[in-house]
Order: sequence, then structure tokens, then C-alpha cells
Amino acid sequence: MSAAVQMCGVLLLAGVLHSFGVVAFAACLIPPIIWIVSQKQSAGPIDPKGRAVLITGCDMGFGHLLAKQLDQLGFRVFAGCLFPDGQGAQSLKKECSSELNILKLDVTLDEDVEKAKAFVEANLPAKGLWGLVSNAGISSWGEVEWKNIQDYQREADVNLWGSIRIAIAFIALLQQSKGRFIFMSSISAYIHSGGCSSYSITKCGIETFSDCLRIEMKKFGIKVSIIEPGNYTFATNILQVKTTEEVWNKLKDSLKSIYGREYIQLCIDSLHETINTSSRNPVDVTDTIVEALISPSPKIRYLVATLVERAIIFMCVHFPTWFTDVVFSYSKGQRKRNKLVASQINH
Repeated sequence: MSAAVQMCGVLLLAGVLHSFGVVAFAACLIPPIIWIVSQKQSAGPIDPKGRAVLITGCDMGFGHLLAKQLDQLGFRVFAGCLFPDGQGAQSLKKECSSELNILKLDVTLDEDVEKAKAFVEANLPAKGLWGLVSNAGISSWGEVEWKNIQDYQREADVNLWGSIRIAIAFIALLQQSKGRFIFMSSISAYIHSGGCSSYSITKCGIETFSDCLRIEMKKFGIKVSIIEPGNYTFATNILQVKTTEEVWNKLKDSLKSIYGREYIQLCIDSLHETINTSSRNPVDVTDTIVEALISPSPKIRYLVATLVERAIIFMCVHFPTWFTDVVFSYSKGQRKRNKLVASQINH
């Protein structure tokens, strides 16, 4: 290192110490030091042989692909499917080894969860249940006053309460193996824009629940990780976009006079544009889940997002709320929709 570079480093350090003080500077060093000390050296990744993983939501999307990957790695896979006789479940049976087991599993039903638990307990390999991947999820779109409370309950029953229900049921088995909880969240836990309230609520809940569970499970040696995918709507087919007529027919007459068909059509066009720009490889996400399962030191959070998505998250987390409100409320598409509503009201 040249003398000039060393001098710049000394001056920079001196500037920091002068600006913030020695105590404040030392305090900033505490978190990274604790993190470095806490990292344990390991010979390599966890060996899948003799270990089982339960995955919810394997009919399609991330869960379906992950079941195949874990089967190929040598895990015994318990693939929870809403439709065990459906196309997704049958393709898993056909393409995977005999170590993969299809379970009928609706995470909103206590009976299904109890039956799944009994089956898993009776068919565990030597090293027990190593991982629980809570992947089952649904998504819908619509402005708040277009929805009813049942719409919110339906989404929460699967995404949030379903994840909690399955976690409670399998805690004891993971305690025995000192295994892993993996929860599927989303960048929607950070980005709260119009039309996404029912989905964002559930993902915020998953983040909070996972953080609390991680602290509680630490004494048992259980690791808890959160996966935060960006826009993979096209790959997962999680969002079923309704037609203009379907949305229109559900609206109350009082709302029809406010919004109008053109407003709804613009919203649907925007949704299709979002879906069409999300043609990304879902393996990015499933590879990340595999890492969380087999890494000797898994991360607490795995953000699988583009640079643009990361920038938006940074804005939402660190910028003043009024600023993000301006960005979301006055984007090109939203401005046009706002004008339509204003013209409808003025009429």
C-alpha cells in the first residue's frame, strides 16, 4: 500500500473520529465484530443423506421446482400439495425418486396438517426432519374498497396463518434435528404500493413472525431464514388477473360511478405489464432456498431481487414516507388513473 493511500486512510479515520467521536465510532464497530466472532468454521455444506424436508405449496411454482431439486440432492422430500391428484403432484411422482412423498396438504385446515404430521413422523429417515419450507401462498390485486373482509381473510389464511399453523405443528420435530425453518416472504413486505394491501399485509406478518421465532428457536439450535423474492409473478403464476368485466361486476354501483370501466382497464393493463416484465428464472429463488437448507451458516434474510428492486426497497425503508408516497402516487400510470377518477367525480 502506497504512502499516499495510507495517509488518506488515516485522514479519513481522523475525520470520522472528529465528526462522531471515539465512542460513537467504537459503537459502530461492535455489530460487525460480533458477527465475525459468531461465524463458525465448517468443513462444508450439510449432507442431505438421511435428512428430510417438508415443503408446502408444491403443486406449482417455487415449491414444485424445489421438490425436484431437493430430491436430486438426496433429501427425502415430503411435498405438500393442495391437489395430490392434480397435474403438478403427478408430475413430481413421475419425475422424482421413490424418496419423494406426495402429501395432501391444505395449510388452512388443521385436519390436513395433523395428518401430514402423522405421515411425516411415521416415515422419517435416520437423521429426522431437517427442514420445513413454508412456501404455500396466494395473491390477489385490487384497491381496498373493491375488496371485502373475506378477500383479506382468504389471503391471510394461506400466506400467514397457514405458515404459522404448519410451523407450530412441526417445531418439536425440528428441535430433535436442530434443523431449519424457511419462510417465503416477498419484497412486498417492504414495498407498499396501491392495489397490493392484502398481499403486503401477509408478508409483513411473515417477517415479524419469523423474527420472533428465530429468537425463540436459537436455544434449540434451530436456524430460521426468510426468502424475499422480487417479481417472479410469471414464473410462479401466483397472481390470477381478472378481466375488466369480472372486476366491474363485483363492484357496488356506488363504486362504478366513481371509477368507471376505463380506470379498471388501465389497472389491468398495468398488471399485465408487470407480469410480462417478470420473466425471470425461478431457479434463482430455489437455489437460494437450497443454500439456506445446506449452508452451515445460513443467512437470516435472502433478498433475491434485481438492482432496481433493491433501490426501491432502499427508498421505502430509508426515505421519508412522504417521498415514497409522492413516487407511488404520481407515477405516470397513477396520474392518469387519478385524472379519470377526478373527471368521474366532477360529472
